[in-house]
Amino acid sequence: MSSSNQPKIVAYLKPHCGWSRGVRAVMEKYRLPFEDRDIWNDINQRVEMIQKSGQELSPCVEVNGHMLADVSGDEVEAWMLAQGVVKPTQAALDVPTDRGCSDEEHAVQRGEIPVHFKE
Repeated sequence: MSSSNQPKIVAYLKPHCGWSRGVRAVMEKYRLPFEDRDIWNDINQRVEMIQKSGQELSPCVEVNGHMLADVSGDEVEAWMLAQGVVKPTQAALDVPTDRGCSDEEHAVQRGEIPVHFKE
C-alpha cells in the first residue's frame, strides 16, 4: 500500500490503557500511520472524541471518517479487514488486543502502592 493509499486514522486513546495498547498494536501490525490523540491528558481531545462518537467510552478510532466507538484492537482489526482497509497479515503482536488493564496495572498507573494484609 503506497502512502497515497494510506487510510486517515485518528485514534482517541489513553496513554496507559490495555485497550488503547491493543489498538496501537494493531496499527503497528499493519504499519499504519495514525494520529494518537491523548484523551487522558488533553481534555480537548476527550471532548472531541465524545462529540464525534456520541459516547464517553474509549478507545474510539476514526478510519477515513468512519467512527468506531468503544472498540478493542481486535474489533478495529476485524472492521478494517472487512472493509478492505488492510489485507491479512501474520505479523506478530507483542500485547493483547482484546482486554483492558489488570487491577494491578491500574494501581501502578495511579501511583498507588498495593496493600497486602497479613493473615
